[in-house]
Amino acid sequence: MRAHLGDRLVVESPSTGVVRRDGEIVGLHHDDGTPPYDVRWSDTGDVTLVFPGPDAHVHPGGGPEEPATGGRGPEPADAVGAVADQPGDIGRRVAAARRRRGLDLAETARRARISPQYLDYLETQASDPSLGTLLRLADALGTTLFELKGGGRDRPPGQGRALRHPRLRDLDERECRALLSTHGVGRVSLTAPDGPAVVPVNYEVVDEAIAFRTAPGAVPAAAVGHEVAFEVDRVDEAMSRGWSVLAVGRARAVTDPDAVRRLDERAHTEPWAGGPRTLWVAMDIDRLSGRRITPADDDA
Repeated sequence: MRAHLGDRLVVESPSTGVVRRDGEIVGLHHDDGTPPYDVRWSDTGDVTLVFPGPDAHVHPGGGPEEPATGGRGPEPADAVGAVADQPGDIGRRVAAARRRRGLDLAETARRARISPQYLDYLETQASDPSLGTLLRLADALGTTLFELKGGGRDRPPGQGRALRHPRLRDLDERECRALLSTHGVGRVSLTAPDGPAVVPVNYEVVDEAIAFRTAPGAVPAAAVGHEVAFEVDRVDEAMSRGWSVLAVGRARAVTDPDAVRRLDERAHTEPWAGGPRTLWVAMDIDRLSGRRITPADDDA
């Protein structure tokens, strides 16, 4: 058995031929490519020293998975779920890891054994790179396959590294309203019968008021008739930056049938929690403030 860096080691069941485990060969111990090998396993991302047995064989690899169109990548319509001119989550994570390491495209591509054109495509377009490409990129960037694939998506946000030189700035009212946009998911802070509560709700911005649907007797309904706070934010884990907007005002029940009908018609989505939610609550904004975290040298 002989292998090259970047080849794929596949271990199959001797009886069924089903792949039990596979990984990328990331280290050779002999110049002629004979075993043993350092293998980065695709299921864990761990690197172990492997002496292949009779149930293992090598698949050639290591070449860049580049399309035939000069390294530009497939057209967006050819990629499942791709969106034109929009980077995918993996591409954004790769770009962020590369910047944290202070590497340019050419050096990163050299380390990962892919072309700079293909790396640029991965970072700027929604794409689905192969496992081998991701493993080589993880090794080149000093990170893990788990992180590049977004394995921490279910963790609370904000566990990534802070920016080396962060800048925290206040947002003006125009910026706050733009970030609130027309709809989304935010959190309403109120005093419920059992004490203080913060509840996520689907919301709409209608006639400069924040409105959300709930069920009579549900926790968010306790906002009616009281001054409450409403918060919406965005955390960009890959880039270690984010923003938050806080609105404060008095909440009221919307009872006029015509107003209720207009809200029903203008709603962008049904409440994610499901179930009958017939009570519209509107909050007239009295105070609006926000903050954004960016790199110190970022003018945005």
